[in-house]
Amino acid sequence: MGMAVDVRNRIAKRAAKEIHDGLIVNLGIGIPTLVADHIPQDIHVLFHAENGVLGTGPSPEPGKEDPALCNAGGFPITTVLGASYFDSATAFGMIRKGYIDITILGALEVSEKGDLANWIVPGKRVPGMGGAMELAQKAKKVIVLMNHVNKQGESKILKTCTLPLTARKSVDLIITDMAVMEVTEEGLVLKEVMAPYTVDDVIRNTEASLKIHAAVNTIE
Repeated sequence: MGMAVDVRNRIAKRAAKEIHDGLIVNLGIGIPTLVADHIPQDIHVLFHAENGVLGTGPSPEPGKEDPALCNAGGFPITTVLGASYFDSATAFGMIRKGYIDITILGALEVSEKGDLANWIVPGKRVPGMGGAMELAQKAKKVIVLMNHVNKQGESKILKTCTLPLTARKSVDLIITDMAVMEVTEEGLVLKEVMAPYTVDDVIRNTEASLKIHAAVNTIE
């Protein structure tokens, strides 16, 4: 079950609200790449890509793509004033030294403890781990953007992940097409729901145990 473009952008727009002035942010492949399109002009942020760019901008307009300028997933990007280029070793050095304030990643599964599985489905070919393992462990904040359920309608937010893990207890915030949930020491807290879904809808479609925030906001 694919996710409509407007829903993907809705998730990305909500994630953009977590980004504040002056941060260094890494965007993963998939929905996270759309986050750059929703940053207000008065917010100055440097987006980081593992292939060696600091200062990526919004997606280019159709027909204005630069074939030599792409993100780590190979998709066309733009750059902002002050952007810099370097090799992948330097890009990964920034990650390993903890210079990334926020990483926004896609996921296959997330557990109620914040365990992340996002790199492989056994038996399927994949290009490799990429930077996800290091980003999930070293970024100061880890935000996951994902479908709430899989193609079979089963929850992707679980008590325990069933797929090979990328990192344990690494996720801080989960944003799906249904809800926004924070991973805390006390458990997974439901803080917002995406209209037209309700709190009951989210509970019914979540295998993991949920604590309900005292004032759950609805994102219209």
